[in-house]
Amino acid sequence: MQNSKPTQANPCQPPPISPPRKPICIGQLLSLAATSNNPSFFSHACLIFQNLSLRNIFMYNSMIRGYVLSHSPTRAILCYLDMLNYGLLANNYTFPPLIKACTTLGSSSKLIGCLVHAHVVTFGFDEDPFIVSALIEFYSLNFDMGTARTLFDRIPNRDVVLWTAMIDGYGKMGDVENARILFEDMPERNAISWSAVMAAYSRVGDFKEVLCLFRRMQEAGTKPNESVLASVLTACAHLGALAQGLWVHSYAKQCNFASNPILATALVDMYSKCGCVESALSTFQGIPNKDAGAWNAMISGVAMNGDAWKSLELFNKMISNGTQPTETTFVAVLTACTHARLVKEGLKLFEQMSSNYGVEPQLEHYACLVDLMARAGMLAEAEKFIEEKMGGLGRGDANVWGALLGACRTYGNIEVGNRVWKKLADMGMADCGTHVLSYNLYREAGWDMEAKRVRRLISEAGMKKKPGCSIIEVDGTVEEFLAGNLSHSQAPQICKTLDSLFNIGRLESYNGA
Repeated sequence: MQNSKPTQANPCQPPPISPPRKPICIGQLLSLAATSNNPSFFSHACLIFQNLSLRNIFMYNSMIRGYVLSHSPTRAILCYLDMLNYGLLANNYTFPPLIKACTTLGSSSKLIGCLVHAHVVTFGFDEDPFIVSALIEFYSLNFDMGTARTLFDRIPNRDVVLWTAMIDGYGKMGDVENARILFEDMPERNAISWSAVMAAYSRVGDFKEVLCLFRRMQEAGTKPNESVLASVLTACAHLGALAQGLWVHSYAKQCNFASNPILATALVDMYSKCGCVESALSTFQGIPNKDAGAWNAMISGVAMNGDAWKSLELFNKMISNGTQPTETTFVAVLTACTHARLVKEGLKLFEQMSSNYGVEPQLEHYACLVDLMARAGMLAEAEKFIEEKMGGLGRGDANVWGALLGACRTYGNIEVGNRVWKKLADMGMADCGTHVLSYNLYREAGWDMEAKRVRRLISEAGMKKKPGCSIIEVDGTVEEFLAGNLSHSQAPQICKTLDSLFNIGRLESYNGA
């Protein structure tokens, strides 16, 4: 501070403070400023801390928490090392935020986290439930559930926080089997426990089980929190369970949860996927501070319901509102252009992604553009785009290949379709869907020899196309039907009813003729 120069006072900045020499006088103020989530207050806390001649463990813990809250994990680690050099010993409040910092360090996360774990053991906090919970989260985020389970099993008296941390860890790994076993074994549950197991099933796409768990939760008398409701709404959106979604919306209003931005975005998504666009728009307009997630949900919602121009209008409003578009935003608007065959608009948006908005095109954006041109009958242009912009078919995926081959079949362009299939077959890149598309393309074009050859490849590889699936909601219960599957308890009655409807249709058609 010897070379500091006098500066003019800025009314927007906190006034300068000459910190007292005794740490007990400043500790509470420092903690308040450091953990306030206010950048100005935190920078002021840093200034005070740097000029303190006497520090204690409470101050260091406050600063470590502050650095974690301000997304500065490296500084949090350095602050901890400075504390040790200062001659202070860590306590049980030091490690939870410090371990949290290790989860966001990037490539060095696992190594530094393990070193912090060693310090936990050295200082004798290896059975503290809050510290062990933080370590379980750290190891699960580093895909090391073996170590996480060892930590969990060593604790003799496990509370609900530990059980939930372990369930959430398995859930994030996609291991719903072990997550469910622990969930059923835990002695007591709270809303966070239910939320963790529901989120696990939601991640793997088992949305029916999410709703089943929600019904069990209601029967157990546990009040759902906002995370539970968000998982339920996601399940309703994918299953088309509008009645259940309406109940959740009503409940959220009663509990004053509807203003939660994550929950409001989930409601927009649910209404959109259930075909209730006006309700989605009404909910969207009620969100006071719309983030990119909310805009993306609404843009996607109107696009999937066939209003491409409305999607583009919303996109322009998003930009004028000052919200930065994301990769998901461009997938939504490009998909809207694809279904409405707005080739000019789609090409323009793709070109503007990087130059105007700083969003680098990913594989899904290239797939959208291939689909856009292919559906518009611009098959040669789509093929050229794949070769020149994407670096060839080998850089694509099933979405790119399927879009091009599907359009070749639609427009009867056997020449382009044959070239694409030959390249994919030579590279060994074709999947089941690509084989089936190519077989149908050859068969419909009368190329029987090629069709039989592809058919033989499908049989030899034992490929099976995923059966079609339809879902219907009746009295709040979701029923799922797979093509060719007669395992449903009412399958005979359903088939009989369908046969009767087909016969009535044939009869009316005959009478009309």
